[in-house]
This record gives sequence, C-alpha cells and structure tokens, in this order.
Amino acid sequence: MTRTPTATDGRFSAGCGASVLSLRRLLSLAALALLAGGAGAAPFELGVAPSRFELGAKAGGRVGQVLDIQNMGNAPVELSVRTLDWTYNAQGQIGYHDELLPGSCRPWVLLERRSLKLGPMEKRTLRFQVDVPEGTARSECRFMLAVEGVEPAYQALVREKGMALRLPVSGRIAVAVYLAVGGAAPRLVLEDAGVREHQGRRQPVVVVRNDGDAHGRLGGALDVRSADGKTQEWIPESTPIMPGQTRLLPLSPRADDGVVPTMLPLPVKASGLIDWEEGSFRVEAEFR
Repeated sequence: MTRTPTATDGRFSAGCGASVLSLRRLLSLAALALLAGGAGAAPFELGVAPSRFELGAKAGGRVGQVLDIQNMGNAPVELSVRTLDWTYNAQGQIGYHDELLPGSCRPWVLLERRSLKLGPMEKRTLRFQVDVPEGTARSECRFMLAVEGVEPAYQALVREKGMALRLPVSGRIAVAVYLAVGGAAPRLVLEDAGVREHQGRRQPVVVVRNDGDAHGRLGGALDVRSADGKTQEWIPESTPIMPGQTRLLPLSPRADDGVVPTMLPLPVKASGLIDWEEGSFRVEAEFR
C-alpha cells in the first residue's frame, strides 16, 4: 500500500491541475461524472460504492475498507486516486483542499494504489487503511477519497473580463470517509421549527445545533395537514451537521415513486418525530 503524503498530493500535470483548481467555483465538487463534450475529451462514466464510509476506531487501532469502482462506459479509462481534505460550512457549501488542513488525518491513510486502468464495464476494488496513532484524542477523522480521470472529461468555456478561455476539466467522484475515534459522536439539539429565509426564499426548516464531536444527520418524517384537510409527509434534509455548527435544514415532501410532489401551501400544521443517530425529536409545529 502507498501512504498518503503529508503535503500537496498532485496527480495531474500542471495544465490539468490548474484547470481543476481554476474551475472549482463552477463545479459540483460532491460528485462529478462528466461525459465527453469537446475535441479530444476522454469519457468519464464511473460508478463507485459505497457513497460514503462511516467507521469507528480506537486510538492505536487500524481500520481497513474497500471501495468498489466500475467503469460504466464503453471505452477504457485511466484513473488516479488520492485523498483530499474538505470543509462543509453551515450554509451547506463544500470545499476541497489539496493542502493538509490543521489537524488533518490524511497522514494516517494508506492507499493500495494511486492509479488504475479500467476497461469497458470493468469493475475493480480499491483497498485503503487508516492507522490511528496511539494517544489520539477523541475526535472525528474526516477525509475524501478522490477518484479522478487522468484525461480531461470535457472542455469548459470560461468567460471573464471580456476574455474567453477553453480549459480541460477532469472528472471527479469524491467519497467521504468519517472515522469516529474513541467514541466520538454527535449531540444534536433542535432549536426551532418554522419558516425562515433560506437560500434566497422563505421555506419551512428545522434549526439544529451539534454540540458533539462528530457529524450528525437527520431522518424521520413529519405528518403535515393543510387548512383544507390535505396531507403530506415532510422529511428534513439529510446533509451532515458538523461539530459546533448550527444549521437550517429545509423540509420537503417525501418523494412518491421517485417524484417529489408540490409542497402544500402554507399555513400547515405538522407533527411527528425527526430522528438522529442517538435519538429523536418530537415536533409539534405550525408553519405559516
């Protein structure tokens, strides 16, 4: 296995690396699967499983896991694999970092390989291992496994200050790894349930604070009834709530056969349980 380096881990040539960094604000960094769209572009049709890892370990312990990677396309693909640090703010914006952030646990990570080639529809496994140093305090280790196309997946046209530049952009799928060390866990507190300004519009939300030392997520559902007797189930957004964060998480109707219905018009009354890893919150609220 190859140990994750303790400095910037550049797997691209200078041109491709610069392109990815220059376009970061334009890309969805959670998971990119970009198809060929420009001359000389290499297809990037990739599937990975699982979508994230949630693990536990003791100080001085070792954890090994396997990531399944499959080329879903009809052409061979060459991939690089590396780790990245990442941040996720209270507004739900994710950032990826090549450099080691303060307190990064990436130096604990061993990768089985740093590159691989997959034929059409071929599936391979990637093993990785995390060695937690002795004496590590209770905390949550978080990093991304980034599986990236070596060849550009498409050509992006960037216009700025009257200039146009066509840059090669590589595809990326990033898989989050959460490792709770020494029993680290979330401790969520429901602060409010109501209608708030969020992402530029007023919408029903729950306001949740995490007083723990690991991330948490919400589940469960609320039974909602409008003034004319119509009913729906509303579920909370399940994106992570990091330690120390207070987040506004929107409520939305539960999908029916993959289709999300139109939200009932306000005012509505809601009741039910919103779940999290260590318990649940009873909610009785009116959204207006």
